[in-house]
Amino acid sequence: MAKWGEGDPRWIVEERADAKNVNNWHWTEKNATPWSKERLKSLLKDLEIETDEGKAKITEVTKIDGEAYANNRKAKLIFFYEWVITLEWTGTIKDDDKVWKGKIEIPNLSEENDAHEVNVIVTADKDSEASYKLKQLIRSVGTGLIREKLGQYIKELRQEFSQGMILPSKDSPILQRSSPNSQDNETLKAANNFSAGSGDTNKNDTDTSKVGCPISTKKLTMKQEFLTTAEELYAALTEQQRLEAFTQSSVKVDASRGGTFVLFNGNVSGKFQELVSEEKIVMLWRFKSWPEGHHSTVKITLDQKDDRTELTLVQTGIPEEDFERTKSGWKQYYWEAMKRTFCWGMRYF
Repeated sequence: MAKWGEGDPRWIVEERADAKNVNNWHWTEKNATPWSKERLKSLLKDLEIETDEGKAKITEVTKIDGEAYANNRKAKLIFFYEWVITLEWTGTIKDDDKVWKGKIEIPNLSEENDAHEVNVIVTADKDSEASYKLKQLIRSVGTGLIREKLGQYIKELRQEFSQGMILPSKDSPILQRSSPNSQDNETLKAANNFSAGSGDTNKNDTDTSKVGCPISTKKLTMKQEFLTTAEELYAALTEQQRLEAFTQSSVKVDASRGGTFVLFNGNVSGKFQELVSEEKIVMLWRFKSWPEGHHSTVKITLDQKDDRTELTLVQTGIPEEDFERTKSGWKQYYWEAMKRTFCWGMRYF
């Protein structure tokens, strides 16, 4: 047993002069959802896209579904945001007054993707040579402008919601110089500068938030029904070509015991612990944003029926604050994507 005062500093709770969130130990959270909806709308609405061939304009933001939160855990700022956005556009071709209309969908604005990786899907209400030219105009020029606006949102989110998240300790040099009865705005500002703007701590500093800290976790159980064989379903979960087909991303996979995998352009990774063809997959699994070294355990079992295969997923060790994002991710980016890509039906239970 370590002597008093000689324990691991990651577990030592320091005093704070104001008795609030000692050592920034507790998980604190700010809801950035209402602010995000207003900011995204103001950034995207009325955005103009113009080339020598014509011009288009985003006239309305018809849907902004999702949520955004800023969190402080052990003096590390973590931002969670996930949005599905639908826009309406109008446009005209050069030397033609006829107005064409369409939609733009942004399905994957989240902390898992950089702004330049966000998908921008452009459609037109009616098919014609002119509407096709406008779609190409928006895809070639507008995509970059839209991604630029989304990058601005991400930057402003981190700046706006980093304020006041990390509190100073009693030994802070600035706090020692200030009056104990006054509100020291400069102290708060100095503490916030620890990670404001980037969402990450300085990579040259020792990051004690990632190692040795207790993490509250939850267990996820899901069941799905696929109109295919267990053989086909097992292949979709372990073979690179099929994984790339439904994830629409780069994939690295070694489907062998102890083999590793990297999915969704590096945002999901892990290692296979057990593989039983057409029956079972057990793996260590993690999001890139989770504390370094922390993995959940995923067990997938397949049960072949006469005309379908039943899949059961049990995942343990999910960080509690990330439970809903993990659950919705399996549903949207695995189950629904697989059914849509391979035409395996959309029946849930």
